[in-house]
Amino acid sequence: MNTATTDSLDRATFHHIAPQTHVRPTGREIRWLKHIERHGPQSSQYLFELTRDTHRCRDTALRQMQKLRAGGYLMLPRQQRATERAEFNPYIYDLTRKAKEHLRDLGLDEPTIRPTGHWWHGFTVSCVTSSIDIVAARDGVRYIPAHEILARNGADLAIPIGRSKLIPDQLFALDYGGSYRAFALEVDRGTEPKTSRANRKSWTRSIEQYRHVIENQLYRTHYGLKANLIVLWVFASSSKQRRFLEMVNQSEGALKGCLLTQCIGTDGDMQVGRLIPEGMYSAPWLRCGDQEATIAKG
Repeated sequence: MNTATTDSLDRATFHHIAPQTHVRPTGREIRWLKHIERHGPQSSQYLFELTRDTHRCRDTALRQMQKLRAGGYLMLPRQQRATERAEFNPYIYDLTRKAKEHLRDLGLDEPTIRPTGHWWHGFTVSCVTSSIDIVAARDGVRYIPAHEILARNGADLAIPIGRSKLIPDQLFALDYGGSYRAFALEVDRGTEPKTSRANRKSWTRSIEQYRHVIENQLYRTHYGLKANLIVLWVFASSSKQRRFLEMVNQSEGALKGCLLTQCIGTDGDMQVGRLIPEGMYSAPWLRCGDQEATIAKG
């Protein structure tokens, strides 16, 4: 192996891995590919947790992910290299065209709704939903992705509100064994203004839009939902979380009872790597009035 493309121990680096032919994903590895297809880019930590019920060796899992990368099924998005000391963080993997074609050949591909926009924002969204999916499954609760919900009415993710649209960062539901709850997810990485005169996303604008959607039950007519909709809002700092809840408390309407918030960062730095093993499914969420709630079964 060329020493210019390996580290001091002659291992593959972020920039290069020696290609391997005749690599075919195993059953466990197909679960990894499907999970990335459903949620978006995933760190090796999350993928290991996904299949820890059947394979407990982390080192073996990491080697198999490297094998899939060498075989052309997984790629390392370049954006992760922008983080401080990136070489010490878990690799973040995404699907290659070859992986998507492989799922299609197996008849396993689905028209999933992956996060869009700024890469780091989308990755954080994918971490939140992935964490909920993984931990909920251990509790016997089924995660229902957005594309299955939208298929009910042939709807788009965007809900029309007059001349504007409300577009959640993600949409999903949980099947607790015959009872259901639907969730709209919003992730604030500290870039959204509290108010804005422009026609762009802001706290004030989002609060008003969600209030309108909840009070007029537009989520039922647009998505075809029978379950109640709960809005989950995730913040990069507890101070922003508190200020947001203060704004919601000052607003009128039914949104207060349908909104849950959680902080997954410190000083504006979202620590998505710690969502597992705690899991946002079982972790407490904060609602207006400083009351705690959970989305877990029970």
